[in-house]
Amino acid sequence: MTVMRQTPEQAEPMGPIPREFAAVMRPELPGLLKEMAAEIVAAIPEYGVLLDGPNGRVIKFGIEQSVAAFVDRVAAPTATSALRDDLCRQFGRFEAYEGRSLDSLQAAYRIGCQVALRRVRTVGRRYNLSASFMLTFADALFAYMGDLAELSREGYEQALAELGEEPDNRRRRLLRRILGGAAVARSALAELAEHSAWPLPEEVTLVALAPEAHPSRALLDRDVLADLADPEPHLLVPGPFTAGRRACLTAALAGSRAAVGLTVPLGEAADSLRWARHTLALAESGVIEDNGLALSEDHLLPLWLLGDPALVDQLSRKYLGPLVGLTATQRTRLIDTLRIWLTTRGTAAQVADLLGVHPQTVRYRLRILDRAFGEHLNDPDDRFATEIALRALHLREHGEETAEPRPGRGTPAHRLP
Repeated sequence: MTVMRQTPEQAEPMGPIPREFAAVMRPELPGLLKEMAAEIVAAIPEYGVLLDGPNGRVIKFGIEQSVAAFVDRVAAPTATSALRDDLCRQFGRFEAYEGRSLDSLQAAYRIGCQVALRRVRTVGRRYNLSASFMLTFADALFAYMGDLAELSREGYEQALAELGEEPDNRRRRLLRRILGGAAVARSALAELAEHSAWPLPEEVTLVALAPEAHPSRALLDRDVLADLADPEPHLLVPGPFTAGRRACLTAALAGSRAAVGLTVPLGEAADSLRWARHTLALAESGVIEDNGLALSEDHLLPLWLLGDPALVDQLSRKYLGPLVGLTATQRTRLIDTLRIWLTTRGTAAQVADLLGVHPQTVRYRLRILDRAFGEHLNDPDDRFATEIALRALHLREHGEETAEPRPGRGTPAHRLP
């Protein structure tokens, strides 16, 4: 191994950076910041998306403050760094919320340091700065980068503690990749799963959590993946949702509301989560009863009928249109009668018994319906579509009736879209 001998100049003791050098550094900052951003994005493409996204302005401001604070420290070693410290901690918190490890952020700090050193070498040649000074500057810069990295780690670990997660976020990143669906190669998932010590299952069941839910990670099974930082927090349970899994989840939720999607192949995990979130929404609106934990498999019909509210409105307009011109009271009575008749295909007496009215009343209403709909109820497709529209409206109105009343909202059954 070759040993590089120090020249006398290099062997000089390294002292503090002269304060006057801050005046040399400040004009370099705008160009330096652009160069740093370009090289960081080139090395870490996902940061390019962040810089162009809704948080881009804040992130750029944080970078500017981190660099400017170094120059301020050169000019005034006792200058406060409270703003910089807070921003660096926020960088760490952001990485935790995004489900990443600190590797990318630490790499960004190293790249920024390398770019700054390269710029200082250029400036050093311009001003004939000594090798001793350059070593002093490099030592101070690397120490400063260490400070930034440590502050970010503090924020990162604080956020993980709040989220109830472990310092290694590989599993949350794995969950997000799984929910990416077919766009993510199985081999890439397998590699990330191996690094996460999480065997890839053939089937999964997703669980949607209410935003205010804070399940205990200690009470969840070790193989359950969690993303509690998402605005719509969720879990992934490997395999089917067994009685044991249910008992575990119920204990971890401690009374918070959640909904369990259907068990699907790994590549269809996003569908399971979509159904779970829809089930949770139906439970929150009162359409279905859930007792805190609703299972999609127990509510497949409401999930289907109310899967597209706008389409339900269109169905109602088309197939219940003959009733629009009636009064609200007439419409309510006729809709109830038609729904029960189509559902049961019973006699007038049977329908009357279910409605709690006289059979003659039902016969009268059926004659009105026959005149209003004509041959449409004799056509199998039209009759089926009409029944779908009636069932969907009935489910939705049941939810509205059980929800807290809001000013200006009329009786649901009196309305058609």
